[in-house]
Amino acid sequence: MIYNTIISSEILADHLSDPNWVIIDCRFSLTDAKEGERLYRTAHIPFAHYLDLNQDLSAPKTATTGRHPLPDAQTLAHKLGQLGIDRHTQVIAYDADGGFFAARLWWLLRWLGHPAVALLDGGLPAWQAAGYALTDEVVAREGRVFAAQPDAHQWVDMAAIEALDFKQYCLLDARSAERFRGQQETLDPIAGHIPGAQSVPCGGNLDAQQKFLSPDLLRQRFTEILDGHDASQVICMCGSGVTACHNLLAMEIAGLGGARLYVGSWSEWITIPTHAVATE
Repeated sequence: MIYNTIISSEILADHLSDPNWVIIDCRFSLTDAKEGERLYRTAHIPFAHYLDLNQDLSAPKTATTGRHPLPDAQTLAHKLGQLGIDRHTQVIAYDADGGFFAARLWWLLRWLGHPAVALLDGGLPAWQAAGYALTDEVVAREGRVFAAQPDAHQWVDMAAIEALDFKQYCLLDARSAERFRGQQETLDPIAGHIPGAQSVPCGGNLDAQQKFLSPDLLRQRFTEILDGHDASQVICMCGSGVTACHNLLAMEIAGLGGARLYVGSWSEWITIPTHAVATE
């Protein structure tokens, strides 16, 4: 069986020693770039490996990109292969923040043509709450060959957003409502949002235990937002193309597949001084 959205701690525990399952710790802090790896070295789910948002899951930022550009496909494929991932591998990603960072790896693997990737629902807190152990042991795996087949239809660039027909497409912004309205901005030099975008904070995909809402509730949430648009007419964005993947995953859980990612997102949009900015 292939898992391609989310799985429970119980299912993961049953497959910890499966040679065709690879677990990736994606913990990260936008305000302390080394925190995730420090936490991983201290304690993580057994057999898990660590991938860093800045170093592994993104290319270096430049003056004309957002904060987390797409990584080079072949470079990422090589790293995945070193961790024992090939086309037969079930990948499980987790973090400690409701999946907001792990969703980036989920989307990247799908972009590279690898659908067998799922998030641990509830992440590390759910794993611990279920009574499962952590370890500080880092277990080496035999490398495999990961053959990347990047799909350019999974994402759009800034030019596509500049030409977007908002009668035909929906642009969903996963940042908090306060950041969307320009009332609170701690990560980017300009506050606000792209005119025509809709505020769809990714935190609304989760319940009080930081687990994803049921497929029915997620479908209800996004169906109301889309207001008759098909999922293929949806583009998801955020601050830098990371938490937008959480909305894409939520839509997939809801059976609303086909939406795309604006990778550069807000942090790329504001690199052009003439771009319009809205704060209402």
